[in-house]
Amino acid sequence: MAGPHPYEVALRESREFTLREAGDYFAGRGRLLETLRRLASRLDTERVPYAIVGGLALFEHGYVRMTDDVDVLVTPVGLKRIFERLVGFGYVATHPGSTRAIRDADSGVRVEFFVTGEFPGDGKPKPVAFPDPLEASEELQGLRVLRLPRLIELKLASGMTAPHRLRDLADVQEIIKVRRLDGSFADQLDPSVRERYRELQNAVAAAAPD
Repeated sequence: MAGPHPYEVALRESREFTLREAGDYFAGRGRLLETLRRLASRLDTERVPYAIVGGLALFEHGYVRMTDDVDVLVTPVGLKRIFERLVGFGYVATHPGSTRAIRDADSGVRVEFFVTGEFPGDGKPKPVAFPDPLEASEELQGLRVLRLPRLIELKLASGMTAPHRLRDLADVQEIIKVRRLDGSFADQLDPSVRERYRELQNAVAAAAPD
């Protein structure tokens, strides 16, 4: 049996679909957010600790940009339970042997999982690692979302070590603008990323109109 049509492919194939989804997304509706809420409900039911990360975490913290998937932080035990309890029951693996991504069978939206203890960006050991979702998240509009300092910390560490992840640094710059974060916010971050945060914050401040 064929799986659901991938959401990210549908976005590429149809400009009309993309515009409609973007409009719904910015209005707090659409397939992507419906998928997020449905998944959060299932994880709560299965008692799997989680935290929303990535573009949708930025959305919940006030910086709205379009994305085409759902990124979720879980523990190794939680990841195992997800594949045991969700795949085949409203979700399908993105490909045979997949251990980190599933797809919502109704919406076609891809869900990618990040695991506590692993490292962002290039995946190599560094001072910043993916934290425990239970300890590092807060509830926002009924969802468990990674706290802003931890989210910024991960994006800085990712963008600083992976050339293909420079968008993470741009995301930090944008959330600085939206939330009007100042230089003192660096004190809440791991020392290894503070200098880069201050560089981005200074750039935002210098570009701000008088």
